[in-house]
Amino acid sequence: MTALRPFLPLLLLLAACSSPLPNRDPLGEPFPSVRGESLEGTAAALPEDLAGAPAVLIVGYLQDAQFDADRWLFGLLQSETTLRILEVPAVRGWVPRMIRGRIDQGMRDGIPSEDWGAVVTVYGDADRLAEFTGTELGNNVRVFLLDARGEVVWFHDRGYSAGVLLELLEAARPLLAAQDA
Repeated sequence: MTALRPFLPLLLLLAACSSPLPNRDPLGEPFPSVRGESLEGTAAALPEDLAGAPAVLIVGYLQDAQFDADRWLFGLLQSETTLRILEVPAVRGWVPRMIRGRIDQGMRDGIPSEDWGAVVTVYGDADRLAEFTGTELGNNVRVFLLDARGEVVWFHDRGYSAGVLLELLEAARPLLAAQDA
């Protein structure tokens, strides 16, 4: 790693210069199978680990998307929904994979430990997620409502809106009712 140190700024710059992928709406499609790890250090397989219950996934590709993610999280938590909610940072590129421990520790430093289990970072499969949604307007997170089978039944990628949050909660109502039946 010491031999790479002089080239690290260039490598980081090159990794940041990837062209955005065109956005697409994955509504009605199965969420792609990806592997990640929670900030607690637990291996995660999505959507397989969520099978049997509806869930909301908040996927972000850039650190600057955190503001949008926080607004979605705040709104969902304030709604007192019983949906499982996961924040999924999808970190693309081989350079971030090399320093994933530092990246994860930086996230842990800013997130209370009781919330670490609800943050699943995806590195190796991040490109699969990016291709599934596109990465244009990268400061916006991609918000998914998955049914109990892992199918995308609601999707939004244009930034937080209180009205859109209400649409998400309305779409979730029959899924939660079916789960409780």
